[in-house]
Amino acid sequence: QLQLVESGGGLVQPGGSLRLSCAASGFTLDYYAIGWFRQAPGKEREGVSCISRTGSRTNYADSVKGRFTISRDNAKNTVYLQMNSLKPEDTAVYYCAADEYFRACLPRDFGSWGQGTQVTVSS
Repeated sequence: QLQLVESGGGLVQPGGSLRLSCAASGFTLDYYAIGWFRQAPGKEREGVSCISRTGSRTNYADSVKGRFTISRDNAKNTVYLQMNSLKPEDTAVYYCAADEYFRACLPRDFGSWGQGTQVTVSS
């Protein structure tokens, strides 16, 4: 079974930082592209950042470029999302997802999903 577990969410003030982790079990992570997605109440799920199997390709939403960084440590079966300079509009549930092929950073392209972790940016 493919399992992904997100962690690292929480409450942070505007301008602060969080690092999200996506830990995989049941498969070897280096065989999969990984994406981070988020969904705010009443909004569609959107792609935040995606990374290819080896990290040779990455994708960032325009809204997070220059603030978020995706990385992976295949030896630890973990993908990270470093989030800096957080804004209230970053508030959402953040999900990681996996798929064997990197096509586009779209929810429909990813088949295995975690349960999400809440990120709240507020003063």
